[in-house]
Amino acid sequence: MLGGARAQYHLRQTFIFLNMYPINTPEVIVPFAQNKFDANGKLIDEDTRRFLKQLLENLANWTKRLRQK
Repeated sequence: MLGGARAQYHLRQTFIFLNMYPINTPEVIVPFAQNKFDANGKLIDEDTRRFLKQLLENLANWTKRLRQK
């Protein structure tokens, strides 16, 4: 259940070391992923869908800000 959280934590450490620009929010962790996708791999959990949508919006905004620099 917490493997994804630990993996994100370690990625953050790597990003800091490499002076990268991570997207900090929202942190998307999908516990019990086997219950959140259907047999065809389609995401069916609305909360997870909302977090991913916000993450992608933040990615688009972050990309626009980096282009301005």
